[in-house]
Amino acid sequence: MATVAGAYRNDTLNLVERIVGRYAARPEEAAQDEAFWTQIQEAFTLDRTMTNFNNGGCCPSPRVVEETLKRYIDYSNQAPSFYMWRHLEPEVESVRRRLAGVFGVDAEEIAITRNASESLETCLLGFDLEPGDEILTTNLDYPRMITTIKQRERRDGVRMVQAKMPVAPPKLSDLIDPIRAAITPKTKVILVSQVSFLNGQIFPIKAICRMGKERGIPVIVDGAHAFAHLDFTHKDLECDYYGSSLHKWLMAPVGTGMLYVKKDKIEKLWGMYACDVAQSKDIRKYEEIGTHPAANHNAIAEAITFHELIGQTRKTARLRYLRSRWADRIKEHPKVRFHTNLHPEHSCALTTVQIDGIEPAKLAEWLWEKHRIFVTGIGHESFNGIRVTPNVYTTLQEIDRFADAMLKAAREGIG
Repeated sequence: MATVAGAYRNDTLNLVERIVGRYAARPEEAAQDEAFWTQIQEAFTLDRTMTNFNNGGCCPSPRVVEETLKRYIDYSNQAPSFYMWRHLEPEVESVRRRLAGVFGVDAEEIAITRNASESLETCLLGFDLEPGDEILTTNLDYPRMITTIKQRERRDGVRMVQAKMPVAPPKLSDLIDPIRAAITPKTKVILVSQVSFLNGQIFPIKAICRMGKERGIPVIVDGAHAFAHLDFTHKDLECDYYGSSLHKWLMAPVGTGMLYVKKDKIEKLWGMYACDVAQSKDIRKYEEIGTHPAANHNAIAEAITFHELIGQTRKTARLRYLRSRWADRIKEHPKVRFHTNLHPEHSCALTTVQIDGIEPAKLAEWLWEKHRIFVTGIGHESFNGIRVTPNVYTTLQEIDRFADAMLKAAREGIG
């Protein structure tokens, strides 16, 4: 029984297909066409009494994804050991092929996981390392990954080295030099984010991966905030290891992720879960988690369809337009300080901003209690602020309300 060989067609997908089919404008023009984006916004079922600017944490799925997820759960529940295992689980292969198509790689290099943490921990824990070996990362990387490396320190006697990175650097090359300087003869693995979760800084991944290959050092790329956010494919990165969450910018069901391992690297990278020796070269060895719902990973296919109908180039242009609309209004105020370089080469939708004299946690609380605007606070050794992440369903009214609130806070305070 074929269940997801083609996208599940409903009114949402049909609507998106019709409006995209009529629209041939350049991405920069499409980004500002509110007639177009209003119809995209209608593809979601949301609580419009609040403004959600924490899509970087977890994003709502379009209605078609939610309906498909529910449909698969209902279908499975009739007799899970029959309908889920025999009918739905085999369809993960079509999802694998489609994810590989989006990333621009072979399907036999894509494992479907539950989130970026699982994908990246598989890599960080999967290399054979000796006591004294160094894992190099940066001070802008995700805490879960830092925790993983620290566990290897305690368990295996390896050493974590963190390159101190500049905040909002003027040149992308400024992000290469600290990593290069931190490499030693003992450096065996490098972990780096494609987009930092802290401030949205885009890293020059291709240059960093080439630097690693020149020295024989594998580079693991954290793509949690890049995949389906920025316009790129694997050839733009040249990485051998890549992990991402799909419930962020792809807007797939919560608890879905992706791991890419270059085909000739699979055999020597251990999985976190036991597998038979016959699976040593099989990307599926990273999916051996035991019994799990098929509905979650199968519904990824509908998120991909929705994403592809909009188009990555058009989507990225829209996200940059939304960010510019609020950032341009407040950036000249003397109390407003950005911890994100706003140039398109350096960032897109994810932006961190601070108002001098106001604690970020209190600003986030005030935005929620007084304006029903939900953001997340960022605390770091180098900077503090609130992280702002709109998405394609965000309206201009919501963007403008946020800018108004930020200007009010800067001018009058929040006391």
